[in-house]
Amino acid sequence: MRELFFPMELSWQMVVIVVSGVFLASFIDSMAGGGGIISVPTYFLAGLPAHLALGTNKLSSGIGTIVSTTRFIKNGFIDWKLGIPSVFLALIGAHFGTRLQLAVDEKYLKVMLLIVLPFVAFAVLRQHSFPEERGEIAEKKQLLIVLSASLLIGMYDGFYGPGTGTFLLLVFCNLAKLDLRTAAGNVKLVNLASNIGALATSLVNGKVFVALGLIAAVASVAGHYLGSGLVMKDGSKIVRPAVIAVIILLTIKLVTELFG
Repeated sequence: MRELFFPMELSWQMVVIVVSGVFLASFIDSMAGGGGIISVPTYFLAGLPAHLALGTNKLSSGIGTIVSTTRFIKNGFIDWKLGIPSVFLALIGAHFGTRLQLAVDEKYLKVMLLIVLPFVAFAVLRQHSFPEERGEIAEKKQLLIVLSASLLIGMYDGFYGPGTGTFLLLVFCNLAKLDLRTAAGNVKLVNLASNIGALATSLVNGKVFVALGLIAAVASVAGHYLGSGLVMKDGSKIVRPAVIAVIILLTIKLVTELFG
């Protein structure tokens, strides 16, 4: 049990680095997703090896996501007809994605993601604002889009993670035609499920620094609470620039990791 809570030595420098990075990451994540772009490198900076960093990040981010998800639920910004089945698919996708992560070098997925990012950036930049009202779309088509995204992006979240919420938000708004607040609420629901699926698999394989993750979770809760409140108040005025910032940061991170 001690090895699960303390797989390596815990220092105050490590705590300061992780708490600071996780707070900023969760604040951004609650608005536009992609908090892992900041939190995962933060764990690396604190000295954690790759698989331990990814597993521990799921613990702290998952607890924080509970807070923002709860706020969206309380304010009625969840479409449960889409949300309930997407949760199950996200759990399944994240489980298998994490199993793959433990066996395969993630650089191959990073190369694929680097190719996709320019197209995602173009879609965001040409979209002057996120929709405040639902668009016209057949219910079956909408359900298929949401469930497919939950499975595939949930698998990516289990494998690596950074940018998951951003990708879900773009799909839910642009392809599934959800309004911004409902899309953001359903993104949180799916992201929470994928976090749980990935965390459970990482825990079973002993790849979570539980003590550090629980400390970081306090900062994650604070960041998610503040950020989710801004989204519900200011909507697309806040989300669009946050999404653009996330895409830029993720691109820089991937280029640095692959060619730096």
